[in-house]
Amino acid sequence: MFKFPFLPREQKFFDFFEQSAQNMVKAAQSLKQLVDNWQDVEEKVDEITELEHQGDVITHQIMAQLHRTFVTPFDREDIALLAHVLDDVTDFIHAAADAMLIYKVDYPSQRAKELADIIVQATAEVERAVPQLRHKATLKQILERCVELNRLENMADRVFRSAMVELFDDSPDMASVIKWREIYEHMESATDRCEDVANVLEGVALKHA
Repeated sequence: MFKFPFLPREQKFFDFFEQSAQNMVKAAQSLKQLVDNWQDVEEKVDEITELEHQGDVITHQIMAQLHRTFVTPFDREDIALLAHVLDDVTDFIHAAADAMLIYKVDYPSQRAKELADIIVQATAEVERAVPQLRHKATLKQILERCVELNRLENMADRVFRSAMVELFDDSPDMASVIKWREIYEHMESATDRCEDVANVLEGVALKHA
C-alpha cells in the first residue's frame, strides 16, 4: 500500500499537541501550588478547572482537524488516541484538585505533595517529548523520554501504595479514608495517563523513525 510522507504540509496537529501538553503542564504546576500552599483553595481549583476546559477545547480542535484532513502526519488512530490521553492527564489533575475542594480536606498530606511533584515531572517530560514528533530526525529521542516517563510512573505507583497503606493503618476516620483514597487514585491515574502518552509516542516513533 502506498504510504504518504511522514510530514505533509499539514502542521496544525503538532501545534495542537504542543498546546495540549503545555496546558497539561500548567495544570500540574497549579496542582503542586495548591498542595504546597494550602490557601485560596477555591480560587486555585477554579484556575485548574479553567485549564481543564481549555484542554477539552484543544482536544475538540484536534478531532475537528482530523475529520477535515485527508493526509495526516501519522496514523489517524494514533492522532485521536494521543489527543485523548493528553486530555485525560489534565482531567485527572482537575479531578484530584476538585475532590480536595469538595471534600473540604483540612490540608494536603505529604504523600499528596509527593504525587503532585511526580505529576509535574511527568508532564514536563511529556511537554519535552511532544515537539520531537515534528521531525523524523528527532523521533528516536522520544524513546529516551518514554523510558523516563515509565520510571516516573513506577515511582508514583510506589508512593501511591505507601499512601494507601498509611491511610488504612493510621486513619481512624473512615470518611477520611474514603476521601483520600479517591484523591490518591486520581493523582496516580494522572501519572498512568502520562505513561499512556509515552506508549503512544513510542509507537509513533518506532513506526516512522
